[in-house]
Amino acid sequence: MIRDKVFEKVFKAINLASEKGLLGDFKEVTPENIAIEKPRNPEFGDFAVNVSFLARYAKKSPAQIAQEIADLVEAEGFELTVVNGFINFKTDMTNLSATLEYILRTGLDFGRNELGKGQKVLLEYVSANPTGPLHIGHGRWAAVGSALANIMKFSGYKVDQEFYINDAGNQINNLGKSLWVRVLNELGNDVKFPDKEEDGSKNYYPGEYLIDAAKEYVKENKSTAEEFFAKNPEPLNPSDEVVKIMSDFVKAMMLEQQKELLKTFKTEFDCWYSETALHQSGKVEEAIEKLKANDEIYEKDGADWFKSTKYGDDQDRVIVKSDGSYTYLTADVAYHYDKLQRGYDKLINIWGADHHGYVARIRASIQALGYNPNSLEVLLGQLVNLIVGGEQTRMGKRKKMYTLEDLIEEVGIDATRFWMIMRSIDTTLDFDIDLAKSCSDENPVYYVQYAHARASSIIRNAVQPKVDTETGETIPESIKLEDLVLLLNKATPDTFSPLWNVENEREREAAKQLTLKLDAFEDFVKLSAKTKAPYHIVRYLQELAADFHHFYTVSRVLNVESDLMKSRLLVVMSVKNILATALNLLGVNAPASM
Repeated sequence: MIRDKVFEKVFKAINLASEKGLLGDFKEVTPENIAIEKPRNPEFGDFAVNVSFLARYAKKSPAQIAQEIADLVEAEGFELTVVNGFINFKTDMTNLSATLEYILRTGLDFGRNELGKGQKVLLEYVSANPTGPLHIGHGRWAAVGSALANIMKFSGYKVDQEFYINDAGNQINNLGKSLWVRVLNELGNDVKFPDKEEDGSKNYYPGEYLIDAAKEYVKENKSTAEEFFAKNPEPLNPSDEVVKIMSDFVKAMMLEQQKELLKTFKTEFDCWYSETALHQSGKVEEAIEKLKANDEIYEKDGADWFKSTKYGDDQDRVIVKSDGSYTYLTADVAYHYDKLQRGYDKLINIWGADHHGYVARIRASIQALGYNPNSLEVLLGQLVNLIVGGEQTRMGKRKKMYTLEDLIEEVGIDATRFWMIMRSIDTTLDFDIDLAKSCSDENPVYYVQYAHARASSIIRNAVQPKVDTETGETIPESIKLEDLVLLLNKATPDTFSPLWNVENEREREAAKQLTLKLDAFEDFVKLSAKTKAPYHIVRYLQELAADFHHFYTVSRVLNVESDLMKSRLLVVMSVKNILATALNLLGVNAPASM
């Protein structure tokens, strides 16, 4: 709100300077030209705008052009100073009070905006193979993806969330073969599971979760399994029928477990899109025919090749092999073609960093199919390192790994989500399990949640009578609940004047910095939505919690003069609301007590 006022004033002043011929051949300022920063030296003010980029048009020094523009700024509500090419704005108390009143009146909707303007977005993420438990990387994509969906919806986008089930291809056949060996073991057959390369181990899934799946299958289908064995005496060479039955059973089991875990992890999808269904629908053939009709396919060595180098890829790609089978890329091309046919304005995928080279191919196919390649945005995520006892732990074999489920059981849903979102997705995340479980200020999720609990506690204490532990007498509440509700409904900017009239400068400054931080929430929401980076909200929460804890330390809220108490109590309520809103966007609880 205050930042918006600064922007509007500078925007008008620069355009006015242009009209007056002060900026040479510079024509018109755009929002992208105006960057509002926080001055490095707090004494300079609360906001700083760098206008030195205009000096090259005006043929004047940055300091001179900054002064000329500052002279044209309608400075009401601010004190202006010029330092080199920066115009510094120091807000007055009227702005701060008006901001607090607006935040209070807006409540849990403060920060909501229309940045997206109703744009239809399909956000696809996690998309794990149904061949085993979700690993830690899946947990990072789940937390970031679901938080991003919340933030974008809060910012005026229409977002659908989709999970692409990779339930086709040779990996599924290998899964079926792997389960078959485990089923035979469960039936008492002494079949050695292939665990060496010379035995073909690369074509099997060694995870112990398949032992559990085999127990479940035999429990329900023992006689059928025995009949299959009688017809298939070679354990490592089962029939196609057996492989399909085994793979159908285990992939359904794995998928159901994934769905349940993700739901528990506050990650729910609007659509679970099956690769098998994609093939069965004929959409793969439809996409190939479209590419052929657009003259984007040529034949070479008996295979069909996509002219992806035409669109910036480093080499052309096979779409149909010489034996008539499809490559992995083929289904992905068809899948993205189907996405665009569904009418989405924007496609956002969250992929692992190992898919980096894949992005150009999919964008190339989108353009070749007649769509804007920029309609696809891919967020590439780096790995998660788990730190246990100060040392990195493995995420390899089941006995020595943390699956996502293990991690959630260890540290809880809130800590897992908060930590997963805490860093930019394009950087490796060190997840310190011991710290994430700790109840200390060093644990960022605890520090933020405690701020909300503290705000909730202050409000509870304000409206509840207390008992003097020495005398046993009841001490009346600081303010009656009905009076607090009335105060909330009738608060005006003048209600907050006592905040700025206290003699103690530290108290005034703490209230001011807290108000400015509250005011910045909408900017952080927009930044997160625009850059597709939820970690900005985490950073904001940590900063807001720090400012609130400081405010609480230097400023008594209750047991002070009535008007001052009321104004500070309303500030606490505003903090509580914004903390709750921001935590909710991340899918993290805002506890009332801790």
